[in-house]
Amino acid sequence: MSYRSLLDRRKFLRSACGSVVGGALLGESTARAQTESTQRVTPESVTHASAFRPLTDREKVARIASNSYPIRWIFKNHGNVGDKATVAKMKAKYGEITMLDFPSFTAKTFPGVTKMDMWSSLFGDMDDMSQYEKMNITGYDGKSRTVVEFDPSTTSSKRWLEKMANVQAKSGVYCHHISNNAPRDICDFDEGKRKAGVQVAKKWIDGAALLGAKSMRVNSGGPRIAPWPQPNESSYPKNPEIERYLDNCIESFKEMADHGAKAGVKVTMENHWGLTANPINIRIIVEEVNNVFCEASPDFCNWEHKYLHYHALNDLAPYAHTTVHAKFWDRFGEPDVQRGVRIMLNNNYTGVFALEYEDGPWDGIEGAQYLYRQVMAAL
Repeated sequence: MSYRSLLDRRKFLRSACGSVVGGALLGESTARAQTESTQRVTPESVTHASAFRPLTDREKVARIASNSYPIRWIFKNHGNVGDKATVAKMKAKYGEITMLDFPSFTAKTFPGVTKMDMWSSLFGDMDDMSQYEKMNITGYDGKSRTVVEFDPSTTSSKRWLEKMANVQAKSGVYCHHISNNAPRDICDFDEGKRKAGVQVAKKWIDGAALLGAKSMRVNSGGPRIAPWPQPNESSYPKNPEIERYLDNCIESFKEMADHGAKAGVKVTMENHWGLTANPINIRIIVEEVNNVFCEASPDFCNWEHKYLHYHALNDLAPYAHTTVHAKFWDRFGEPDVQRGVRIMLNNNYTGVFALEYEDGPWDGIEGAQYLYRQVMAAL
């Protein structure tokens, strides 16, 4: 099924469900709910079972994922999580963990939650450098720096992924989504760099499949700030540079979505910088790729100005099916988390809300726990 067909079907179902009233259908929903109460709860089953009644707490937590990014400060890492003073303070308060500990940390910190959103920079055994690749990149300040990225294709990395999968099975807490920073240059004008970035993404898609992930974010690459339009000879705005970036990004996501379809892992775009800071660009890419394995994974707060906060989320909601980031970030004032959840639900979103605290009055763990309560209340 193409992505456009899926969108058309969602619009039809929204209209049909809104007009159906009848005891027979209500009885069918209730019977289905009773049957599914003895089965593992999934977001899809929750949507069907709760069409005509409030969700139970068990059904609510089935739609929530912990997120390792706001908790990154306490992970053992290669110095890639940011401020050292915050790292020291957080580890003194909460101790140190690795990704292998994250399932049990999730179960303890977010009661009932059985899904995780895992940040790529925290993958692997930090003491085994055979699992990593050192890469020289040019930062947004124009300076070159070295980063260390997990390489899911090496023998030792695959062993670690298998170990992680076994930990998941024992704990009952599973990888749902990977927020990935490793694939770069996805829209780069240099064809060699673009293809190399796509290959990195494909390796990660295969690794994600080993963990049972349903989706994986891939950054668009390109400039941190998208190019502005310029006036042409008649003073009308024109932006051929962004067209080139979009052309390359569309081509890359077509390749990645095709690979993801084979592995069973969707590739997603998040609104946080560059091309994808603008929600219309995400819509353009998703619609042009036209593959159900390419979709949006909106973030509640990663916008360029306050008016995008809810309006842009509403625009992207029909293009998201698997994962969104329910975020608190007070850069434009205190966000209404529950309003963001309701926007997604009003657009028939059936996926998972990952708890990604960015910045505000709490530390990362306290903030994620606040988000847990807010999403539960909104559901």
